[in-house]
Amino acid sequence: MRLDGIRVLDLSRLLPGPYATQLLADAGAEVIKIEDTDAGDYARLMPPYTDDGVGAIFDAINRGKQSVALDLKSDEGREAFLRLAETADVVFEQFRPGVVDRLGVDYDSVRERNEDVVYCSLSGFGQTGPYADRVGHDLNYVGMAGLLDLTREDEDSQPQIPGYPIGDMAGGLFAAFSIVGALLSRELGNTGGEYVDVAMTDVVASFSHAVADGALTGDDPRPSETPLTGGLPWYDVYETADGEYVTLAALEPKFWTQFCTAVDREDLVDVHMTQDPAEREALREELAAIFATRTREEWEDRLGDVEAMVAPVQRLSATLDSEYADARDLVDRDGGRPRVGFPALSSETPDASGGPLPEHGEHTDEVLEAVGYDAAELVALRTADVIA
Repeated sequence: MRLDGIRVLDLSRLLPGPYATQLLADAGAEVIKIEDTDAGDYARLMPPYTDDGVGAIFDAINRGKQSVALDLKSDEGREAFLRLAETADVVFEQFRPGVVDRLGVDYDSVRERNEDVVYCSLSGFGQTGPYADRVGHDLNYVGMAGLLDLTREDEDSQPQIPGYPIGDMAGGLFAAFSIVGALLSRELGNTGGEYVDVAMTDVVASFSHAVADGALTGDDPRPSETPLTGGLPWYDVYETADGEYVTLAALEPKFWTQFCTAVDREDLVDVHMTQDPAEREALREELAAIFATRTREEWEDRLGDVEAMVAPVQRLSATLDSEYADARDLVDRDGGRPRVGFPALSSETPDASGGPLPEHGEHTDEVLEAVGYDAAELVALRTADVIA
């Protein structure tokens, strides 16, 4: 995966968009972060903070980017952006629908200057449809996409907020995928430039394939009743003797047989895949009793090397400080504060990825000089508060 030579103008802020462009930057793309001339990306100032006083989220997903501070509300700032867009492969924005049109940096305006540009808009509910102008954050998206309803233990329980902002991260990931797909399509000669509209709610809803058939055919999936949300006792979470938890995911008969053999309960083999509610409930009680006899670590020692589909439920800190994470290069410890790195390994690594965190407006002069602005023009723009 090498995106060396691809230039991305990134108008996004906070989490979803910067995560998308961090993935692109980690793959070697040149990402120029366009920030306003005041404080820049809000995430710079959001707690918790690093030792340098920068928001930890900002630190994690803006490494190796360049920062250009422009007042896009001014004619001069808009023109500077469009001149930069002439040199870009990608323009990426995460404003509410209509904002880029009012600013004059929308797809049509950019395309007049660069017809081969890939322009991607990421928003909560998309650029079209009845919710296009509706405000939202991650929790709103996962709620409207049907995910929160299925996080409940049962119909009488309150929906549980996922530990990760799934809508934000899924939206950013799919935006990055869409951008790379559009670039590939362009390079193959299948298309020229194109416009891509990604809605975070749509992406979360697309994750529902395992249960969507019922929703589409009149059998609405309910919490704790679908095969993958607690309906099957051989695909569930169980408490261990020390109050911790393990996961059991023995969907296939061969793995269920391995599990039953490993825990000396071959008598349970034939009950696998039973459709009888009473048998399922009895099996769940048996499994709860079995797992309650040992601690989580004891179960890991006993079953970790057995093809029984059992794994511990562990804290994120344990995952990131583990032999597994080290072997997968999951944590990037280069360039200062550790962060979760690019989630794939490749035999072809980019010439440059990662790198230092940009100061607000650190690269304004350098980037604008590269598109023809001279020293006198930069002084005039800075005097007029068009750049910072």
